[in-house]
Amino acid sequence: MAEMADRPAHDDVSGPWPSCPVPSVPGDVWHWQLEAMHVVSRVRSDLRARIAHPSVSSASTEDARDGLLLVFEELASNALRHGGGDVRALVVAGPGGWLLDLSDEAPDSPPVPAVDRDPALGGMGLHLVAQLSSTYGWERRPGRKHVWARLPSGRSEVAEGRRSQLPEPRSPEFRRD
Repeated sequence: MAEMADRPAHDDVSGPWPSCPVPSVPGDVWHWQLEAMHVVSRVRSDLRARIAHPSVSSASTEDARDGLLLVFEELASNALRHGGGDVRALVVAGPGGWLLDLSDEAPDSPPVPAVDRDPALGGMGLHLVAQLSSTYGWERRPGRKHVWARLPSGRSEVAEGRRSQLPEPRSPEFRRD
């Protein structure tokens, strides 16, 4: 049961964003300072170039890379709009996916998903982050707030594991490779 408490429910992000430590993930670490909103576009372009490198792109799907860029933009813009101060972005390209960690100088201002709001008014970014992420959360550290998300590469063993769980066909003429 404790395991369930550690893993956020992705179909219901109407409550508070889960408070849990930023996970430690091995991999290539990329980081940026985000001084203002216009810098987010430049950093997003840099991130796009890094994940287009054959060593990264061959281990991930285009949809997963697009998801990473979208989640980066949502978390970065939230950090600048609602956190402020010294905003830092960290991406770890690890085995099976990525870890995004956006931190700002507002440790007492947790992320709050919009509830009962017309999507036309905005504020749905955290819901999108939750849908695209395998896990997510936030952590308060001295003088800083870290909002993080883990995203799958789209080509992980998880997909293979799910495939092996498919039921066998009823008819002998259908075979699964």
